[in-house]
Amino acid sequence: MPDRERGWPNYRPSKTLWAWSIVGASALTMALGFTWGGWTTSGRARVMTEIAVRNAKADLVAGICVHNFVTASGAAENLKSLQAKGSWQRDDFINEGGWAKIAGIDDTVANAADACADQLMKLKELPPSDPVVTDS
Repeated sequence: MPDRERGWPNYRPSKTLWAWSIVGASALTMALGFTWGGWTTSGRARVMTEIAVRNAKADLVAGICVHNFVTASGAAENLKSLQAKGSWQRDDFINEGGWAKIAGIDDTVANAADACADQLMKLKELPPSDPVVTDS
């Protein structure tokens, strides 16, 4: 047999080899896509969406909570009381004070009191309150 008749140019794989090559290439593509390619299943995407929504609600309510806390009467004393509490007691203190309560929302928003307490603990002192300007 001449050299030209042997080798890659004249190689003819069987149908079985073609089928297994396609299966292997598909499996490799999916493995790479789901591990490094950023692909995700619809169930995982739904869970990620729910977590993002819950965190966004908590951040929004925490911002309102900080505003309510800072503008409430006795805010300086309340901040000292909050700072004296243990980390596991702070969310209860915020909830009992009613600062994380939002009009129109009956239930408490998950993680909002914790986020509010964390933001308040970062304050060195209360921001100055703006005087209300009225036209006379």
